[in-house]
Amino acid sequence: MNDLDDCFRSDDERLTVGEAVRRFANGIGPAADTELTPTAEAHGRILSADITAHLDTPPSDNSAVDGYVVYFGDLAEEGETTLPIAGRIAAGHPLDRPAKPGEALQIFTGAPVPTGKNGSGPDTIFMVEDCQVTENSVTLPAGIKRGANLRRAGEDVKAGTVVLRAGARLRPPDIAMAASLGLSDIPVYRRLKAAVFSTGDEVREPGTPLDAGCIYDANRFAIMAMLERLGCEVHDLGIFPDDRATIEGALKAAAQDHDLLMTSGGVSKGEEDHVRASVEALGAVNFWNLAIKPGRPVALGYVEASAAKTPFVGLPGNPVAVMVTFLKIARPIVLLLAGAGASEPSLFKVAAGFDFEKKPGRREWLRASLAHSDSGVLTANKYSEDGSGIISSLVAADGLVELDEDLTSVRQGELVDFLSFNEVMS
Repeated sequence: MNDLDDCFRSDDERLTVGEAVRRFANGIGPAADTELTPTAEAHGRILSADITAHLDTPPSDNSAVDGYVVYFGDLAEEGETTLPIAGRIAAGHPLDRPAKPGEALQIFTGAPVPTGKNGSGPDTIFMVEDCQVTENSVTLPAGIKRGANLRRAGEDVKAGTVVLRAGARLRPPDIAMAASLGLSDIPVYRRLKAAVFSTGDEVREPGTPLDAGCIYDANRFAIMAMLERLGCEVHDLGIFPDDRATIEGALKAAAQDHDLLMTSGGVSKGEEDHVRASVEALGAVNFWNLAIKPGRPVALGYVEASAAKTPFVGLPGNPVAVMVTFLKIARPIVLLLAGAGASEPSLFKVAAGFDFEKKPGRREWLRASLAHSDSGVLTANKYSEDGSGIISSLVAADGLVELDEDLTSVRQGELVDFLSFNEVMS
């Protein structure tokens, strides 16, 4: 890992989220070791080394259909061609002799196409439904092209090709590619170990009585769920009371065997906000005054653990701000620590179903649901309540409308950028 002192350095000026993410990318590297995991269990893991094909796929020419394979040179230039049926080839059961010109061979999907004595072989396959078959012969229609319905060896991947790059978060198609190359194990980074906690004498666990002036802990559960979505091994440290010694002792212990510490709220300069003082006593903490809404400030730092430095991320205290800053700030940090390559989530254009005014110079995210207008245009409809504590707005939303720093207004029907929750919560 690179130097966290430099990575988490703050500045007096307000940073754009783009600049913040660029600094994260320059300062953070993988925190976890590497290991081999069974291919069947590798979905969602992060690849730690390039995978290069050691063989062609498919490994040999084979049939794309059920039908009859012939030499193209045996076909009449005009009209139908009738050839004797001289053999049968099924998948996993190749022909036990060289193929010969002047014959047709019944072949099934996936079956290997045979070669002839001189190395060349039949090269054209007719679909069975296009053929007229008798007991010993098949009549083939005119008009087919050489190589029809033939899958060539290496048509998918040539041996020596890098098929998967280190840093990729493995998806089902990636698993299929590895399996097609015969790999029983895949090199991946160990799952990132993340410790999550809340603080506050007023915060209560769901399922316990709610005393006057208290609230149930929603943020911790949201953070743990999002970390688990990213493939982390999440350890729940629970709720710490507003006691400096307790918080400092718990952080010191957690830093010994975790790759990341994360919380929300409790990091301001108030008398009862002991997280900041505890992190400062054990390492360092800085505030990033980001030009965003909702979500500032974000606290970043580290806790010394033996010779290592365990990163600390403190998100804002309001539930909506927690979600937004996790998706836009914490998520890139987590992925980089886990070994993933830096990547920006994709935005797509939709029509605004609302009018909106905003201040220049800051990036804003509006909770919105998608629907088709009467004219069939995909439209983002802004949630009516936009307070940072409105969890119901997140439940109802399909994602976030992202308004960049230069925008000052949006008018109904204008195209806006939309960040789908499916893009960043899967």
